[in-house]
Amino acid sequence: MIDELIYLLKFILLGFVQGFTEPLPVSSSGHIVIIKDLFNVFTPGLSFEIIVHFGSLIAIIIIYRKDLLDLISDSLKYLMSRDEQYKNSFLFSIYLLLATFITGVIGLAIEQYISEELTKPFFAGVALLVTGFFIWVIRNLHGQKADKDLSIKDAIIIGLAQSVALIPGISRSGATVVAAMLLGMKRETALRFSFLLFIPVSVGINILSFNDIINDEHFMPNLIPYTVAFLTSLLATYYALKVFIHVMIKGKLIIFSIYCFVVGTTVVFYYLPLH
Repeated sequence: MIDELIYLLKFILLGFVQGFTEPLPVSSSGHIVIIKDLFNVFTPGLSFEIIVHFGSLIAIIIIYRKDLLDLISDSLKYLMSRDEQYKNSFLFSIYLLLATFITGVIGLAIEQYISEELTKPFFAGVALLVTGFFIWVIRNLHGQKADKDLSIKDAIIIGLAQSVALIPGISRSGATVVAAMLLGMKRETALRFSFLLFIPVSVGINILSFNDIINDEHFMPNLIPYTVAFLTSLLATYYALKVFIHVMIKGKLIIFSIYCFVVGTTVVFYYLPLH
């Protein structure tokens, strides 16, 4: 009974860490790699990662549901009527799809190398330092580009930045927000593009991974811990994203930069003797 409770608590911890760090510019994948190693947690198969990411996806859709529905509605209206008042939303949607396509193509090309070579805690620590540095670079930037000012070049660069975030320790939200801010976007626009971009990428990953769950022999025996981890991830992502939006708008990104420096440095020195 005690062993089962401890086992369940480990999944709750992983679900919370994944969910809370997913929207923050501190890298959820890096934290999961480190936590799994420190607590000696093994999650067989791919189902666990897919499920907790799905929890984060649901939370982000809930928060950005109005933006998402408006984009879909306005884009369809533009396609049917070519009314100029809907053109900006249509182009914004096209840019999101372009960035998604770039991420998908590069992701398929480098995913195996990353999973084989860069998933050790030491590398995650180094990547966290890189994340912290770039967040520090943009901490005081105030861009001028609004949704209507975005271009194909912006979409391509942000898509490339999101691809780099496949490396554990490089934050997805951090990479896309950094790229957007360096391109001169307003903070609100950078946030919207970053998290609306998360949605099609995650939907695609979940669709492609559906067979992995069906064929995973570990899924049904772990149904309860996976379900608890899913719900934990969903709730943690929801509240963490609310925090990130508030911190971003207030211009307090340096908090996350310092956090990445502290955690990254600690992890690098902790694992240094092993390499």
